[in-house]
Amino acid sequence: MTASAVSQDFTFPGPEELAHHVADRIVERALAHSGRFAICLCGGSTPKRIYELLATAPRLARFPWDRTHWFWGDERLVAHDDPQSNFRMAWQAFLGRAPVPPENVHAIPTEAQSAEVCATRYESTLKRFYGADALDGTRPIFDLTLLGLGEDGHIASLFPGSPALAETRRWAVPVVGANPINRITLTYPALEASRATAFLVVGEQKRAVLARVRSGDPKLPATRLHPAGTLCWFADRSASPLSQTPPLAGNGKVAAHAGN
Repeated sequence: MTASAVSQDFTFPGPEELAHHVADRIVERALAHSGRFAICLCGGSTPKRIYELLATAPRLARFPWDRTHWFWGDERLVAHDDPQSNFRMAWQAFLGRAPVPPENVHAIPTEAQSAEVCATRYESTLKRFYGADALDGTRPIFDLTLLGLGEDGHIASLFPGSPALAETRRWAVPVVGANPINRITLTYPALEASRATAFLVVGEQKRAVLARVRSGDPKLPATRLHPAGTLCWFADRSASPLSQTPPLAGNGKVAAHAGN
């Protein structure tokens, strides 16, 4: 794994300001990219608000829904209409409310009882979309990958001590036995194959782990991620170890502060 080309920190007064800023960045990045645009989504409460904003005016009308493809970094082995499903959260927050072509939604399959089978099927989906069975370091799978940060430093369903952390060949693997519900997760090779990666971190309970990750603690799965493209950390004031107050932009709105 190679080091990220660019890394930036952005801190906001609260989660709402963060959500609006990231939603706007997603729209602008998609509009600036010609051709199909691939986004890898994450679950959790923080991205949910961002997703809701994508499906509201004025972003709803501006976003290039017809050429954007949606993937997931991980999923629980539950039905897609289960309250614990990452797909269900995204569908209710925005995919079911926006003019998204059904063929552009690439949910992780969960209908099989075996997490291994589901992981294999999703890897096949990714390879068909990518157009090759092996990753080319100059051609990422995703144009944008969104990631949350667990209090234990996990990303997607790559948990501390998991055998999946050592996977270098497969793009998707099952996560069995480490949690109450079996999961399917993308591996480092797949998650790192992105032109841009955005970490979304909100809440005081994330302050300690965010500080550890930003200091380079090698024990944490998040620290071991080295995306091919740009890496940005978006945090609210309660989570960020940065102490500076974001300045006001010219329009009176709070602007992001970039640190480090």
